[in-house]
Amino acid sequence: MTLVAERRRERSRHPLRAEVVRGFGPWAGAAVLLMLTVALASNSQQWQGGWAETRERLHTASGLLAVPLALAAGCWHGGRERRRRTEELMTVSARGPLARLLASALPLVLWVVAGHAVATVLAWLATWYRATGDSPYPVTPLTDAVVLASAVLAGHVVGRVVAWRLGAPLLAVGGYVGIGVLTYGTGENALAHLSPVLDGTTASVPVWWQPAAMAVWAGGLAAAAVLAFAARRRAVAVLPLTAAIAAATLLVQTGDGLWHTGPVARRQVCDTSTTPQICVNARYEALLPQVRKALSGLTGRLEGVRNLPVRFEDRPGRPARDEVELPMLTPIGRSVVRGRLTDPRQYAWEAGMALYGRAECDRTDPRVQRIDDAVENYLAPSALEKDFDEMYAKGSEADRAELREQLKARARLRGMGEQERRAWLSEYFATADECTPDGVPTL
Repeated sequence: MTLVAERRRERSRHPLRAEVVRGFGPWAGAAVLLMLTVALASNSQQWQGGWAETRERLHTASGLLAVPLALAAGCWHGGRERRRRTEELMTVSARGPLARLLASALPLVLWVVAGHAVATVLAWLATWYRATGDSPYPVTPLTDAVVLASAVLAGHVVGRVVAWRLGAPLLAVGGYVGIGVLTYGTGENALAHLSPVLDGTTASVPVWWQPAAMAVWAGGLAAAAVLAFAARRRAVAVLPLTAAIAAATLLVQTGDGLWHTGPVARRQVCDTSTTPQICVNARYEALLPQVRKALSGLTGRLEGVRNLPVRFEDRPGRPARDEVELPMLTPIGRSVVRGRLTDPRQYAWEAGMALYGRAECDRTDPRVQRIDDAVENYLAPSALEKDFDEMYAKGSEADRAELREQLKARARLRGMGEQERRAWLSEYFATADECTPDGVPTL
């Protein structure tokens, strides 16, 4: 009875089971997972903590690295019957050519997509651990999975057509170069919008139909290749090919309109207890306490001072008349690494420098430069201030004389009483965007 039951169990197993659990598929899936993991880990400081940055890095790695690998894996797997010299045997199978092709290719598709899915989950976990706001973008990796599946199927057809062992590596190289050429010159090249690598900025999101159009474009080409090669009525390949051409036309004609600023990127989260108020982009809401702490010395010294901007703002575009731009939190990997401000003192200095607009003046009077230096020294001095002072002290007589004047101005501002200094700073910020000394209070 045991032997009979075993034989029944053997007959009841699906024919795809052996393809799924053994053979080339698991190795291809592991290769995709390893490639994406290494590619993401090598520059994790540039995306970990930001959901939009994670989406962008994962999408780029999937399109530029995983797609060529999927093409090569499909091509190698497609030539399996030729290498085993079982082509003639398979032609007498009860199943048709299309069923045989899909039975061979779909397990490989499953493993490649699984490798990409695991890499995506790992990247999301790494981001969630240091998340600064926003939320994941699941549509992009789903679209990338469709593109990878299409690449496997297209490569599988090439492997069945091309009787050459070097076909797989050459197809991978050709795919990598082709994607690079297609993506090059995004601003002038309308065809770049057909590339699986192209992505918007971290502040933008695709229009609702762009992922579907990209999936139809890639999937339609792969389906057309499969049907043209293995379908009994090869003319049906015209249907997916027509859909792919229609999707490609829509993508090319829409161009840059495929992306728009996301609603989260347009929204800000503000701390109104400070002067000026501090607002960060909602994508980095979790950074607000760190930014407030970094600017606490600056905002504390400005308490009670008039003629200041209403707030530090952090959104796309130029600030309004009563606002000043917050020092940049992006791109991640500079001011912010893995959800932490890398140099709070430098960040506070940049915020202080943004409070007046004389940086845009072609030339500033030396007397005004000394006053600006004194204000900078009082509000949020640069970490390099001591180095510059030492350089002036070792310079020419004119440099040493200028340093003495700067030190005197700093001392006079710090030596004022609280009320006197607030009144002086209020007068100073009323003329903070003037390029001439007229009206600027003296020290």
